Amino acid sequence: MQEQLETLRTALAPYPWAWTLLVIAALLLAAWLANLLTKRVLLRGLRRALRATPLGGEAHDQDVQLRVIPRLANVVPALVLAAGVSVVPGLPEQVVTVVHALCQAFIVLTVALSVSRALDLVNVVYERRPNAADKPIKGFLQVAKIVMYVLVAISIVATLIGAKFLHILTGLGAMTAVTMLIFQDTILSLVASVQISSDGRVRMGDWIEMPAQNADGDVIDISLHTITVKNWDKTVTRVPTKYLISESFKNWRGMTETGARRIKRSLYIDQGSVRFLEPGEVARFKRFALLDDYLDGKENELREWNAKLAERGAEPVNQRRVTNLGTFRAYVNQYLANHPGIHHGMTTLVRQMDPTDHGLPLQLWCFTHDVRWKPYEDVQSDIFDHLLAILPEFGLRVFQNNSDAPLDVNLRRVAATAGADD
Repeated sequence: MQEQLETLRTALAPYPWAWTLLVIAALLLAAWLANLLTKRVLLRGLRRALRATPLGGEAHDQDVQLRVIPRLANVVPALVLAAGVSVVPGLPEQVVTVVHALCQAFIVLTVALSVSRALDLVNVVYERRPNAADKPIKGFLQVAKIVMYVLVAISIVATLIGAKFLHILTGLGAMTAVTMLIFQDTILSLVASVQISSDGRVRMGDWIEMPAQNADGDVIDISLHTITVKNWDKTVTRVPTKYLISESFKNWRGMTETGARRIKRSLYIDQGSVRFLEPGEVARFKRFALLDDYLDGKENELREWNAKLAERGAEPVNQRRVTNLGTFRAYVNQYLANHPGIHHGMTTLVRQMDPTDHGLPLQLWCFTHDVRWKPYEDVQSDIFDHLLAILPEFGLRVFQNNSDAPLDVNLRRVAATAGADD
């Protein structure tokens, strides 16, 4: 083989450029073959090894697509070119130096890209852990990538200009202030990511509400610079990570962990329909099973109170009597206490709020067992359907601007409103 090469070299001696081109072509062919063989051997071996693992090949095929090994295999042809360019005859020394520098820069960049892909693979594997959503590492891996790319850029520049890496790195110390100004968002995002990961204020899958950023939905991604929220209207909002430590937001995770969702809603009662109940009406309300204890207790309480007033000779107008609103409030309390959809281990109350020009708010405060949206709305609607339907049984009306009450009631209301305006 060597004799054949010497014969060929002798034959091309009158044409030195032809021999140089032939050696360059052979060197490029060797580099291509080295790259091809490396990828074929390594990739096939990797796939076989992954399929032999307990997790199976299907789960790992997506990881293989990260192309860590194919990217790293590109180092081999660069090594072949760097080693072989010095033996190519007829090449100027400057060309050899430039090719060496380019090969070294390519090797450094390729290794960095492979490490970046490997970090992506680490994140994919980590996210399979059951508690990965509580402590995401994607932000930290992105910081590692940024630091690595900065060092790689410095190394490539040093290689291409023939300077030492440490000299350039030391010279950058004078540009620290400028660098911090340029990367201030990244630095703030890094601090925010560390704080978020340490105190767990936001995790994957959390429902957060941030009106200032038009975010109201589930967190689907936590990265260094942004947190991605999939809103309930199926739109996607990306919130800068630093805003989660500088602005207020609501995290509904506590509701999910507690297993109870609050109902806080009011019935607006027409104050003109509130009145005392006559004895016959009180007796009629005893047919409501939920009111037995309330009416019996109230009857005994009022009897003792009014008896004391009678002993002192007080006028009947000073006597206490049962009201339809108080009876309705007691009914609602008992109805909630017996409703299967209400969480009875948490606060349940029915209270009157301050009267407004839209009526007297009777607010229901309770919690449902099911925190899911549809079951929660079903329970809430079921409760208010029943209360609105049974409200006339107590002689009460819901306040509304266009009332369906009798004409005389509407006229009295208009007259009362006109008198208040005067």
